Amino acid sequence: MKISLPLRLVGATLAMSLCLTIAKVATAELVKVSPNFKPDPLTLTGQSGGSNKSNCGNISPTPNQVIEVTESLPYLRLTVEGSGKPTLLIDGPGGRFCVLADNYSGKKPEITGFWQAGKYSLHVGELSQGQYNYTLRISQQRN
Repeated sequence: MKISLPLRLVGATLAMSLCLTIAKVATAELVKVSPNFKPDPLTLTGQSGGSNKSNCGNISPTPNQVIEVTESLPYLRLTVEGSGKPTLLIDGPGGRFCVLADNYSGKKPEITGFWQAGKYSLHVGELSQGQYNYTLRISQQRN
């Protein structure tokens, strides 16, 4: 059976479209964070958990978020809120850190302090089974 050229073209176009869609899902959006950014807090959302088991709970194979700190910041606070038991795995210029919820942070994963310039891959993990919606807040406010 011979396939006509237009049908092959449609098939190739569909296959390319699918590949581009999958590539877009597999990569996190890059969010730039610079001094005195607005709005503060910056709010990002997504789904926690994933198929990879780690010391920081179940995480997705690719980062949920990628942030680029354009200039070193004397203070930055990242807080994750969500159902389940979210965690925050940060991989950046200063190393790799797992942030768990504790009583001091109101039972939410939170990290504060100095952040050097560079790119940070953020995995919002999950200690319980399943995946849940989360909100990640990035702020320069100390309260």
